Amino acid sequence: MASSAVPTAQPYVVEDCRGVLQLLSDGTVVRSGALPFPVGNGADHEDGRVEWKDAVYDAGRCLGLRMYKPTRNGGEEGKKLPVLVYFHGGGFCIGSFAWPNFHAGCLRLAAEIPAVVLSFDYRLAPEHRLPAAHEDAAAALLWLRDQLASDPWVAGVVDPHRVFVSGESAGGNIAHHLALRFGTAGLDPVRIAGYILLMPAFLSEQPTQSELDTPATAFLTREASDRYTRLFLPAGANKDHPLVNPFASDAPSLDKLDVGRMLVVAAEGDMLRDKNVEYAERLRAARGDEVELLVFAGEEHAFFALKPTSKVTGELIQVIRRFLSTEATN
Repeated sequence: MASSAVPTAQPYVVEDCRGVLQLLSDGTVVRSGALPFPVGNGADHEDGRVEWKDAVYDAGRCLGLRMYKPTRNGGEEGKKLPVLVYFHGGGFCIGSFAWPNFHAGCLRLAAEIPAVVLSFDYRLAPEHRLPAAHEDAAAALLWLRDQLASDPWVAGVVDPHRVFVSGESAGGNIAHHLALRFGTAGLDPVRIAGYILLMPAFLSEQPTQSELDTPATAFLTREASDRYTRLFLPAGANKDHPLVNPFASDAPSLDKLDVGRMLVVAAEGDMLRDKNVEYAERLRAARGDEVELLVFAGEEHAFFALKPTSKVTGELIQVIRRFLSTEATN
């Protein structure tokens, strides 16, 4: 007798993030080892100016970081170095400190500022939707607080009162939420001297003009952005959730945000440009010249990660260097 069983439908792709992450119809998440963009061309920054090592900050969740230290102290022996905490981008869904682009950028930051750079991973969506990444980032800073004085690799090298928290895209969003949580004094005895937000991932249900103007050929399109938000936002939430919209009605007020100093970097050709500019302007209205905004002409979203060895990334690093140095003289 012939079987009457109905063939089981094979799972199919529901969401695809640059071929690196696929969500299947049965809920399975498939991650590949592929990179979503090529490593930028240019000088090899593994040139002996920086030494680095990997470490773990949350063993239970298998979360680690990569630590970078200049081999020479900018020519000034005995001078303590600032600490630059860095959170990578990737729409809260993809990315790792070990990706070659992020690694190349952090090598340059450590060598050219110079600074001790700590590049942290965090849990990714859709397996771990927000606020998982923000919770991990907070745990990373608490780990840092305890390590700066006890880890022989950095103890005696860094200035615990010159810690700066930074991130690009999703990492910039993370830096904002860390500012809300810790401000400048929330890691005592470590002091967070300032925050650096590179093209932070801020969105809303009402599209801005820069979103409407973004072409389909852009690195970050509205379609791609919507895909990420479907994957990383809490179930049932939309883009007016305070985790992604700092101007939402139920978001913490920016007027009382204790950031010390803040640098916000936007890109002229980025769909997030208008939100980035509005964020900086609102914060500057409350805090005055402690907030600096810089818009890079002709650049797209995430140009630091996309072009870590480029001239424009070198220009951005010099801006960051000046920002850190200015703080040190105040």
